[in-house]
Amino acid sequence: MIPSAYPSFQILLVDDEPAWLRSLSLTLKSLAGLNNIVTCEDSREVMGLLDAGGIGLVLLDLTMPHLAGEELLTRIGESHPETATIVVSGLNQLETAVRCMKLGAFDYFIKTDEEDRIVGGVLRAVRMLEMQRDYREMSSRLVSGELRHPEAFADIVTGDRGMLAIFTYLEAVAKSPQPLLITGESGVGKELLARAAHTLSGCRGKLVTVNVAGLDDSVFADTLFGHLRGAFTGAEGVRKGMVEEAADGTLFLDEIGDLSIPSQVKLLRLLQEGEYFALGSDQPKRLKARIIVATHQNLSAKESAGSFRRDLYFRLRTHQVQVPPLRERKGDIALLLDHFLAEAAAVLGKKKPTPPKGLAQFLATYSFPGNVRELRAMVYDAVSVHRGRMLSMDCFVKAVDRSLEDGVAAPVAPGKLNPFAGFVELPTFSEAASFLVMEAMERAGGNQTLAGRLLGISQPALNKRLKMMRSQQA
Repeated sequence: MIPSAYPSFQILLVDDEPAWLRSLSLTLKSLAGLNNIVTCEDSREVMGLLDAGGIGLVLLDLTMPHLAGEELLTRIGESHPETATIVVSGLNQLETAVRCMKLGAFDYFIKTDEEDRIVGGVLRAVRMLEMQRDYREMSSRLVSGELRHPEAFADIVTGDRGMLAIFTYLEAVAKSPQPLLITGESGVGKELLARAAHTLSGCRGKLVTVNVAGLDDSVFADTLFGHLRGAFTGAEGVRKGMVEEAADGTLFLDEIGDLSIPSQVKLLRLLQEGEYFALGSDQPKRLKARIIVATHQNLSAKESAGSFRRDLYFRLRTHQVQVPPLRERKGDIALLLDHFLAEAAAVLGKKKPTPPKGLAQFLATYSFPGNVRELRAMVYDAVSVHRGRMLSMDCFVKAVDRSLEDGVAAPVAPGKLNPFAGFVELPTFSEAASFLVMEAMERAGGNQTLAGRLLGISQPALNKRLKMMRSQQA
């Protein structure tokens, strides 16, 4: 999260020169967007401020009355080892710098150093502290496995352990300012997870979604960064970019795997430098939004093939989740079926229909290349033509048939576990076949077409088997 006060912890500036404190505060705010800053002119007050909590980073002068900087550095290291300290001193002495580093200083700068160098060191310390916080938070959440805000995932219907583990992970990293990469096949619900992550972040701003697929480099830059009047032919007014629209919120870039190399360079600079330029402007603007990206493509393979920049790939995957396809969480099919039946009935102004017995089992035999989105479309189509109390199976059977005929999907291969492995006495072939047929008919609610699909045989073949079983029982 990048809230109005950034970073989430306070940065304490300690110096006996008020003018220097004001100057450094303004520099950190204007060049790095760091505004959660407190100042202290009396070194004797520092330990009390640290004891009160909330301070993560201290920028410390060495030459001060009352309590010298090196003595203060030692005390901070002993009493608050979790607090990072950067020395910003007027003393340009190698021995002093080495001594401070041995005492635990994160970095050492001279007041006459260029502003960019000092700001860069402060940003490195901030990022290190943020990563340490993220690691502690993730360790705590993943060990407990407990969701503290399940309401954030209310729009995602699942009982799958893998999905619940993703929820726990998202809770742990939701407040991190680092990018979040969501990967998974089309239709698995990547945007719903992005919305949940935005909700959990507590950001005051809104979630702004941009599908970058098909955007050339100039359109990508204009969409994200905006432009000034006269920036190019046709630019008759000022246009805010999506980065600015998402200020204090979340910018969600979907289908990031389709970005061209020039656009990847622009995105990398935005993430690395935390700033951007509107087209036609030479004044940089600060990034004030959390970045979440998603793709159905294999970025690792694209990076290996040279079509996706390695530096951007590793920058984006700081936090990453892989959403499993629906065929790998078959237990969710019955839950989603019931949910979409209720949703479709409400949208279409109908009473929620009763699904035929065995429908969920039939759907579990299908691979769902379009995942949850495809199941939702199937349900809406079936409910739209529904007239009676019991929902017809025909719409679902036809949808699966069309997919199989088009070569889009194939039935899911059965598991390789031997169901007879624990039997003391094995059934005969005839008995085993009869048991399978009876179970299939039970699951299919007496529907021979569905039962045949569950068994992998045609309806006429199943009908022949049923007649044979009845004749044997007579």
